[in-house]
Amino acid sequence: MTYKVKLEAFEGPLDLLLHLINRLEIDIYDIPMAELTSQYIEHLHAMRVLELDELSEYLVLAATLIEIKSKMLLPVHEGEALDDSSEFQMEDDPRDELVARLIEYKRYKEAANSLKESADDRAVHFTKIPGDLSAYGEIAETESDEKMNVFDLIGAFQKMLERKKLRAPLSAKIMKSEVSVSEKMDNIMTLLERRGGRCEFDTLFEEGDVEDLVVTFLSLLELMKRLDITVLQEDNFDKMIIKARVEGHYGNH
Repeated sequence: MTYKVKLEAFEGPLDLLLHLINRLEIDIYDIPMAELTSQYIEHLHAMRVLELDELSEYLVLAATLIEIKSKMLLPVHEGEALDDSSEFQMEDDPRDELVARLIEYKRYKEAANSLKESADDRAVHFTKIPGDLSAYGEIAETESDEKMNVFDLIGAFQKMLERKKLRAPLSAKIMKSEVSVSEKMDNIMTLLERRGGRCEFDTLFEEGDVEDLVVTFLSLLELMKRLDITVLQEDNFDKMIIKARVEGHYGNH
């Protein structure tokens, strides 16, 4: 039997494009299609290993990117003469439709985030007098995950696969794992405890076949969702660090 994975963290292919544009510091109005398409397809390789349910949506956009990239490689013509005069009509940029989609999507996404922030801000206001919560201990602030998200982990996962030369088995089906996600989560937290609460991302993938690596990756996502760990990276090309949020306390699984 095989299984498919569905993760709420994957919002859609346009999210991945915006993520890559931001990480690569690309001008959205002048997108280098060769570089963006290459980075996008690399992420799809890792997502294919994970057998995500949403992968079909990403493949459709991948085909669109390849089509735009192909059109960009064609000879550039200034246009055909409108009449006997010397005036010419410039051809449309094949990226225009994609840029328009991205800008519109980004606008709605920012509006949705603004509404969510307003809702979160209102949620902390109460009409009753606050009670004394000192008996329950101090409220600890959690670190922000704004810099690192699931697409960053997907990129790191793909690079790790390349280093392990595991591209060949990508078409193989992922069978039911002998180690469950829950057990792997406990293993990761135990490893972090032994290493003082932090370790490099690649350390978690030193051994195992594709099946084991997928379970480890899904376990990391679940630990992030439960706020048991955070992922740190100083710069784009630095090694990712997995860190327990509170040293000495590793959550309940």
